[in-house]
Amino acid sequence: MSLQVSLRTGESQESLLLRFQKAVQHSGILREIKTHSYYVSRGEATRMKAKKNARKRRRQTFEHKSY
Repeated sequence: MSLQVSLRTGESQESLLLRFQKAVQHSGILREIKTHSYYVSRGEATRMKAKKNARKRRRQTFEHKSY
C-alpha cells in the first residue's frame, strides 16, 4: 500500500506533514502494524475479540439507560 502526499503551491511543510499524518490515520496503516507486530494465537484472538465485544456491549447498554 503506497501513500502519496504532494506539496501544494503555497503550502508550508508543516501543513504538508499534517495532511500526511491524517492520511496515515485514515488509511489505518498504524493499526495494521500494531496488530501484526507480534504473533497472536487463534485462541488468544478469540478471547481478545470476546473481551472487546463485551466492552462494546457494556458501553452501549450504559448509553441507553435512562436515569
